[in-house]
Amino acid sequence: MASIAARKEEERKRESHRQTLLKEKKRLTIGNIARQWEIQQNQIALEASLNKDKENEPCQINGSAAYVFPEESRSLDTILSSAVQGLSVLESHLVEVEGDTLGLYGAGALECLDRNWSVQTAGIIATVSFMFIEFDEIVQVLAKLKTKFPNCVHLKFKETNLVALQQFNALAEMHRMEQLTVDPQGNPVVNFTLWKYYILFRLNHFNLQKINGEKVTENDIVKAERLFGILAYVASSELPHYRMLSLFGESRRKQFHYLLEGKGKKSGIGSEESSDNRRSGGESTARATLNYMTKDFHMEKLEEIKERKTFCQTYVENLVKEAADINMKNESLQKLWPQLFIELVRDAVLEIRNKNSYMKLCLQRITEQKQ
Repeated sequence: MASIAARKEEERKRESHRQTLLKEKKRLTIGNIARQWEIQQNQIALEASLNKDKENEPCQINGSAAYVFPEESRSLDTILSSAVQGLSVLESHLVEVEGDTLGLYGAGALECLDRNWSVQTAGIIATVSFMFIEFDEIVQVLAKLKTKFPNCVHLKFKETNLVALQQFNALAEMHRMEQLTVDPQGNPVVNFTLWKYYILFRLNHFNLQKINGEKVTENDIVKAERLFGILAYVASSELPHYRMLSLFGESRRKQFHYLLEGKGKKSGIGSEESSDNRRSGGESTARATLNYMTKDFHMEKLEEIKERKTFCQTYVENLVKEAADINMKNESLQKLWPQLFIELVRDAVLEIRNKNSYMKLCLQRITEQKQ
């Protein structure tokens, strides 16, 4: 019995030591991720500052121009890159499941959504916490998130660069959501006075219960509608019809066509909320027009628009050139035609002047054609 007790005590100490090591490893990993995040943000801020300086004209001081010395910017950029490389020897992301919460630290942690999760583990996850990850990178995995963890109802964001209200539009892609937590640290958007009301308006179809731990009241929802209700109307009214149709289901497209033909009022589809037409999940189509494009996707769109513009410009220029050439040829023909017509008539008269020789010539041509 003493031996068994001693063995149990030894196992308990070993487990306690293991847990201590795991906690310390977690602390060091999170610290490393935080440092990499800070360096990354500083580097982005530096690049933005340098680009801004390049756009500004050099100021004149005593008749001479003052420029930013490239050696200084390169040296600082080199220091930041070296620091990142020095930290990369440690783990750069962390995935942690604690109870019903999945914690994702660092951009590399998003890759865990591509792994195969057991049905039991995936089923108990109700909260997903994102830390030290760019929100634009999170947006790209929201579809996987709602598929992998169908019972997830609470999203947390800390140090994710939430800087604009329109970024919350991306969360409408989730299957369901009851709570949303946006930590002020690393998310400047919470400094906006109306950020909570915009969330309630845009994610109205989720019937959010809490935002940052505070219970949502009926008055909050009413106020959100009063503040931003006109926004959805303006956005949907400015959207081309073909874009609106892409947001509808098949059954709603017929109703929309019906409305465009002015028959909606007769069939009782005329009210704003019904003509608003709700997509699957209860999201109104008017609100669905308020979407969010990531920076990369926005740049791709701009590049695509630029390519189309270049193609259209080249195509039109070629058409104009071709039309100008045709017009020039036509003008030349009009000038030459009277003399050309006289010559054609003269040649024809000379050719048929001798009837016999003309008949022989015609027979010869026919014979040659048959051969």
